[in-house]
Amino acid sequence: MAKTYVVLSFHETLLHQSDVDLLSGPYWLNDTIISFYFEYLEKVVFSDVKDILFVSPEVTQCIKMVASEEIKIFLEPLNIEAKKYVFFALNDNSSPDTAGGLHWSLLVYSKMENSFFHFDSSSGANHNVAWDFAGHLMTYLTRGGLINFMDKECIQQGNGYDCGVHVICNTERLAEHTRAHRELSSCDMMVKINTNAKRKEIISIIQNLASSR
Repeated sequence: MAKTYVVLSFHETLLHQSDVDLLSGPYWLNDTIISFYFEYLEKVVFSDVKDILFVSPEVTQCIKMVASEEIKIFLEPLNIEAKKYVFFALNDNSSPDTAGGLHWSLLVYSKMENSFFHFDSSSGANHNVAWDFAGHLMTYLTRGGLINFMDKECIQQGNGYDCGVHVICNTERLAEHTRAHRELSSCDMMVKINTNAKRKEIISIIQNLASSR
């Protein structure tokens, strides 16, 4: 029987034991774990930075499915107009009714550089997904103008299940870079990622937050 009891309620995210168990691996991370970590980055790690926005996978999926004129319903409440860097965790799920998918990648919008940067740990797997999503967003973000799109080199995963961990690690590294340098394109993304260590770190963060409540 699945372990369904609640481990942690953190702002908008409710983590169940079945979610946390995915971090023990070798398992694909679901929307809930990535949403939690995006919220953790926003509320804790980068709480002093007001121009970075981390968009949850659930909101990203909704944006994928709506008409262009409806995108504002999801992004305006997040105060996107005031943000210079916007992080989207993308998956290849094309269903409007279900969460999940088979592969995660990271798309970042840099207003300062007028560009979308796509980071895919299984190079090319999500290119079409990211290209279509960026095009969908473009009409909203620019009111009809053009934004550059670039697939950026990054460390590749060594298995079929660590894409979500790569998205988390890449997001954190890029956000640190933008905080320090006020731009994104020069960030070195070929630094080795220890996915097992990151999984253990996230479990520890969840346990510490849960014990403090």
